[in-house]
Amino acid sequence: MQRLQRIHFLSRADQLQPVRDAVRNLARQQGCSDDNLDCMVMAINEACMNVIQHAYHQVDDGEIILEFWQDSGDLVIRIYDFAEPVDRNSIRSRDLDDIRPGGLGVHLIHKVMDQIDYLDGPDGIGNLLEMRKTLGGQKQCRLKNNQEQ
Repeated sequence: MQRLQRIHFLSRADQLQPVRDAVRNLARQQGCSDDNLDCMVMAINEACMNVIQHAYHQVDDGEIILEFWQDSGDLVIRIYDFAEPVDRNSIRSRDLDDIRPGGLGVHLIHKVMDQIDYLDGPDGIGNLLEMRKTLGGQKQCRLKNNQEQ
């Protein structure tokens, strides 16, 4: 595996716009299709926002590291935090029949990404979310047309 980029930022929502821009540029450079680009950016944004809200509980000085790796046609995204370890059994989307704002980030991440693994942080500190997207894969989405292929 080859590391492509590493981004450090604080656990503040206002830090996510430059992160989204960096994700978009990097994914495009790696050959991500236009059909997948917006969905992937949104899924990574949701994952980072979940760290801000649920791992750091809106405390705005927590450190988040976002890494991008290239692995045989896959883009591997790793999100590290240094908060208290999260109970992995509590990570789930709310029922889709419960129509109200929020709570669908985990669902979106699982729909967009090809593989998701919740891991222990390095040296047992914090949390690590590893997501994998096959850039030429079959799992595609289109946000603008609200269609999934």
